[in-house]
Amino acid sequence: MSAHHHSGHSPHGHAHAPPAGHGRAFIIGIVLNLAFVGIEATYGFLADSMALLSDAGHNLSDVLGLAIAGGAAVLARRGPSERFTYGLRSGTILAALFNALLLLVAVGGIVWESIDRLLNPAPVAAVTVMIVAGVGILINGFTAWLFVRGRKDDINIQGAFLHMAADAVVSLGVVLAGGVILLTGLTIIDPLISLVIAGVIVWTTWDLLRQSLTLSLQGVPATVSVPAVRQALETLPGVARVHHLHVWAVSTTETALTCHLVMPDGHPGNGFLARTQADLKKQFGIGHATLQIEIGSEPSPRPPEACPLEASAAVSHDHDRGTPHKH
Repeated sequence: MSAHHHSGHSPHGHAHAPPAGHGRAFIIGIVLNLAFVGIEATYGFLADSMALLSDAGHNLSDVLGLAIAGGAAVLARRGPSERFTYGLRSGTILAALFNALLLLVAVGGIVWESIDRLLNPAPVAAVTVMIVAGVGILINGFTAWLFVRGRKDDINIQGAFLHMAADAVVSLGVVLAGGVILLTGLTIIDPLISLVIAGVIVWTTWDLLRQSLTLSLQGVPATVSVPAVRQALETLPGVARVHHLHVWAVSTTETALTCHLVMPDGHPGNGFLARTQADLKKQFGIGHATLQIEIGSEPSPRPPEACPLEASAAVSHDHDRGTPHKH
């Protein structure tokens, strides 16, 4: 059985430039939080507060996380090269994954120190703890607000937002712990609050870890439904069948797609390809769509394990000359 294979790209079907990002927000957030880490760590030692010291350590990891996320956003705007044909946009995925792992490492340190403090209680300067943590609420809350815009569409930005929002809640918990210690003298509240802090961090980080790990393994972004995409393509006029459908993330904000459309009545023309790619962008946010048209009788699809090789080893036959050729 012979078939023609046509791959189609529309000149307007790709969003080659990622969003401008939150460059100023990253810079402000890093400066504010780095200054606060110094203040919190200093008073944590002076007040002998494990809650303040653990929160300072967590804030320090957030400074590193903000720097990594901001750096990845800058690298994502670099153009493609012969070695990196998509540019360095996938760096935003790696940054989100690293941030999630970094938070979990910080949790381990907090839990370790908190257990030690539970076994070896020490007095805490409650008033100092409450004042410093109160400043933390303001700084972390303001930094989180800087990343409110865009957090739903970019897990790299979402990671920065979650770090800061969680820290604001954690600082509130520290203030409450200081109040309880001041009223009751129960210093055990301090390490217990630290354990609660660890639980909050794990809870807020889990979804970020799951999404970033999925994208780093070229999984389908959570915002895209493959069955819905398949149905949309199968209902296009002239399409008899859709196969070899692949969807993956180019970055935390860009999605790519490749698929074969079996169209027995002939190639529909470049206008069809352009419209289809525009619809994929509008309906599913897929900005990099590559469509291969198969003409003639419906060929049997290759086994799933052969799909990754399809783009590099597709062989078709020329009806006029009867000779196989590769694309």
